[in-house]
Amino acid sequence: MGAPPLVPPAPSEAAPGGIELNGINAIEEAEHKGRPRDLFWPWFAANVSVLGIAYGSFLLDFGISFAQATVVGVVGIVVSFLFCGFVALAGKRGHAPTMTLSRAAFGVNGNRLPSALSWLLTVGWETVLASLAVLATATVFSALGWASGTATRLLALAVVAALIIVGGVLGFEFIMRLQKWITVVTGVLTVVYAVLVLDTIDLGTVTAIPAGSAPQVVGAFVFMMTGFGLGWVNAAADYSRYLPARSSSAGVVGWTTFGASLAPLLLLVFGLLLAGSSPDLNAAIAADPIGALALLLPTWFLVPFAVVAVLGLIGGAVLDIYSSGLALLSVGVRVPRPVAAGIDGVLMILGAVYVVFFAADFLGPFQGFLITLGVPIAAWCGVFVADVALRRSGYDAPDLFDPRGRYGSVRLVPVALVVLGSVLGWGLVTNGSAGWLSWQGYLLAPFGLGGREGAWAYANLGVLVALALGFVGTLLLSRRAVRAQEARPSTGRPLPAGSTTPDPVA
Repeated sequence: MGAPPLVPPAPSEAAPGGIELNGINAIEEAEHKGRPRDLFWPWFAANVSVLGIAYGSFLLDFGISFAQATVVGVVGIVVSFLFCGFVALAGKRGHAPTMTLSRAAFGVNGNRLPSALSWLLTVGWETVLASLAVLATATVFSALGWASGTATRLLALAVVAALIIVGGVLGFEFIMRLQKWITVVTGVLTVVYAVLVLDTIDLGTVTAIPAGSAPQVVGAFVFMMTGFGLGWVNAAADYSRYLPARSSSAGVVGWTTFGASLAPLLLLVFGLLLAGSSPDLNAAIAADPIGALALLLPTWFLVPFAVVAVLGLIGGAVLDIYSSGLALLSVGVRVPRPVAAGIDGVLMILGAVYVVFFAADFLGPFQGFLITLGVPIAAWCGVFVADVALRRSGYDAPDLFDPRGRYGSVRLVPVALVVLGSVLGWGLVTNGSAGWLSWQGYLLAPFGLGGREGAWAYANLGVLVALALGFVGTLLLSRRAVRAQEARPSTGRPLPAGSTTPDPVA
């Protein structure tokens, strides 16, 4: 008889209160709206965070020069967000969230693996951003001479978490409106911040920073890719899925890449100049990336700085919690989308409590988190982008929820590519500042790269290997399978009407 179809939530209008009820279902044509240039707002707002300035310090910690850091930063940001652009293109074609469309590549049940990875990554990111917002608030309060202890941090966490969770629960329409306001406010105040601290830049000190070796440059490049575009690829179709099918494909790719890259490019270069001018500031950023930047300011601008810092971080966290809820549904958890966002909000609060009150430092765990999850996500990204490139037609919505349909239950080749990419990738990365990840790097010695203490130990080659393996392997091994999918008739099974729960386990 076979497994029953997986049942998505039925498309529906927003509930009273403006809560979006669409979940992992494909958006009905009647609800298609917007233009590709509308994608600029959510992506710019999600990446205009002052954290982008701190990345300048993170890059210099790899031991590279200002010129090297500028080149790897610019290339890493643009290339990684270009992947997001191609994933967003799938959203326009299939009108479904990223992790629903990923079922075409991995099979309806096989996709539970990348969905779980996507969920972990987005929950982790929203936790990081919420934690930074709390730490920045406490630092600003301390600089003003106000109370900045446990009570202040708890209050800040409550306010930040509430704003993030409300955005995630209300959904797409609210997020698109919110991001426009965040873009305007944070954009203006960030320019004011740059003007106020401009006199702290010492070009002589910056240009005197010695150049790093090839492994250091590669490591910095990989860090930029995982910290920016590869941290968003698993969510990129979530914000293009409402666009009409006639929308320009080049516009979808272009506006996603441009909107996401513009702010980080400007902020990164400015951050390199600031951190390169002051070894003390560079060291302080490792413990409290955004709070350290506040210490450069005159007192009168500390409150506006807190506003820009918190809003920028919330802009990214809101997108993360929205997409993490969709990923949770794609794994197979049977709750409405707003409830899924609420569940992830609780986990975010618990994680933020650990980072704010118990973690010894920020940079070590942050790098460990990015690289460790960056490896399998890079493998998934390679598979998915190659799969998008192979397809000549759109997606069949009913079959994305039916393991008996054209996409099947489990496609072994893509799943194997992600597993193999993860095994190879983790063997070629190290995270020395995160002790719980000391098991990584087990292939560095066998591959003649000097072992865990060698020059290539922190180049994080495993991310690039996983990405290349997923992409090339899919192009070589999945072409016939994709053609067979597109030639097969749809199951034609109608999607049940009136359902508000995601698909059950088959």
